Amino acid sequence: PPVAGTAADIALTRRSSDWRRLSAGAGTKGPRLHDWCYLELADLEVEESNDTNPGLWTRGLLIRRRIADGDLAFFTTWCPAGTSIETLVAVEGHRWAIEDSFETAKNEFGLDHNESRSWHGWHRHVSLVMLAFAMMAAIRHRANPPPPKKTSRRTKAKTKTSPRRH
Repeated sequence: PPVAGTAADIALTRRSSDWRRLSAGAGTKGPRLHDWCYLELADLEVEESNDTNPGLWTRGLLIRRRIADGDLAFFTTWCPAGTSIETLVAVEGHRWAIEDSFETAKNEFGLDHNESRSWHGWHRHVSLVMLAFAMMAAIRHRANPPPPKKTSRRTKAKTKTSPRRH
């Protein structure tokens, strides 16, 4: 069916059956649950230059509604036709990790401390900062391995009883 209007207007016209409660990934307090709705807006044939995923692709609108207060967020999508909403939600959930990585790169390595006047200077600065960030992430990963899984130990029953002292 035809869809028109702003993303907020479109979200208000969705029926309750159009929304699905899905997790965008694990958070510090458990799964990041929200209500999600997806609308395919236009199907387009991919150009012949895209050999990895030829065929029909879809432009769409992914809407996230916060459970607590109904606050809405909107995401445009460009994906192969028939991509499930679960996949789109999982991909959108990676945005938090990416934003956190950029924030870390700014705070710890000065990604945003650049006043270069040329593309080359900017490119060198960003490349060095991202290299330092990648090295730090690899070192942290190796230095902080997950704790070993706990295994239950069997206690061996004593076969001989120890002598009693009087």
